[in-house]
Amino acid sequence: MTDTTPRGQLKRQDKAMPREEAEAFLTTAFCGRTGTLGPDGYPYVVPNLFTWQDGQVYLHTARYEGHFLTNVRFHDRVSFEVDEPGEIFPYGHVECDTSVSYRSVIVFGRIRIVEDTNEKLRFYRAFMDKYAPEDSWGREKNSLPRVGGTIVYAITPETLTGKEGRLPGVSERWPARNDTASPGWQKRK
Repeated sequence: MTDTTPRGQLKRQDKAMPREEAEAFLTTAFCGRTGTLGPDGYPYVVPNLFTWQDGQVYLHTARYEGHFLTNVRFHDRVSFEVDEPGEIFPYGHVECDTSVSYRSVIVFGRIRIVEDTNEKLRFYRAFMDKYAPEDSWGREKNSLPRVGGTIVYAITPETLTGKEGRLPGVSERWPARNDTASPGWQKRK
C-alpha cells in the first residue's frame, strides 16, 4: 500500500496544531532530532539541542568528520522533529485501549552550513539564552571562545506541521466512556 499524502500534510486534521502554536513550541522544545540521508543510502537520525529563530532551525556540532556532516554534504534535504509526551490514559476496556497526550512538530527542509560569523554568533547567543540563562552559574557573559571549533547549521523549512493529541477530560475517558476499537465490542457512549 502506498501513502499518497503529500509530504508535510496531516491525515488527521482534527489533531493539527496551528502554525503559530507549532512555531511557539519550536521556540521552547528542549531537544530535536534531525534526519539526514547518507551516500550509502542509510538514513541517520541524531538528537541536537537547537534554537528556532528567524524562521529557521539552528543547531551545531563539533568540527569533526562524522555521519552528520558527511550526510549534510551529500544531500541538503532533511527532516527535523520535536515532541513532548503528556499523560498516558485509558480510552477503552481492554489493555491495549491506551493512548498518550502529546505535541509534536515536524519540519521538512533544506540544511546548510552557516559560514557568516555574525549569523553564528546570533545563534550562539540565542542558544545560551535558551539553555544557560543569564547569571545562572555566574560565568562571563558572551564568552564564546570555541565558536571556531564548531559547525553551525541552519534548516530552512519547506513544510512545517504541528500535531497534538489532547488529554481528554475525565468524563471522556474509560471507565466513564468506552471508546474501544476492539472487534465485536458494542461501544457505549
